[in-house]
Amino acid sequence: MLQDTELKHLRRCVDLAAKALEVGDEPFGSVLVSGDGTVLAEDHNHVASGDGTRHPEFELARWAGMNMAPEERARATVYTSGEHCPMCSAAHAWVGLGRIVYVASSKQLVGWLAELGVPPGPVRPLPVQEVAPGVIVEGPVAEFEDEIRELHRRFHAASA
Repeated sequence: MLQDTELKHLRRCVDLAAKALEVGDEPFGSVLVSGDGTVLAEDHNHVASGDGTRHPEFELARWAGMNMAPEERARATVYTSGEHCPMCSAAHAWVGLGRIVYVASSKQLVGWLAELGVPPGPVRPLPVQEVAPGVIVEGPVAEFEDEIRELHRRFHAASA
């Protein structure tokens, strides 16, 4: 069971995902929180720029690698609107970040997109632990699933 402060971090992820949608990008948002609960960094998707690697989870892993000591990274948590893709899972593990808490799983997202007729992406959507087996992962978090699903529906309806 997640604590109220953790739900607030996930709420921020949903808000960042909505912000991404507002600027024409895919609705994903993430927040990096230190072991003592301090929000260190946040971001949303920037793949509309033409760079498909501009996922918020990847950007936060890169930021952590440049700005945090290894022991600080290990105690940190990444809260995110959607489970990390394989690229972001690998980046998370390579920099030694701690736990991941996500709203919607990759499996859920794949199902939602299939219902919308969206073709699969270029990379197989693997669960985080298949890519980074040592990472502690929690999710999905039902409180925000419907909002995230609706943001993806809106994004793909607008781009159809």
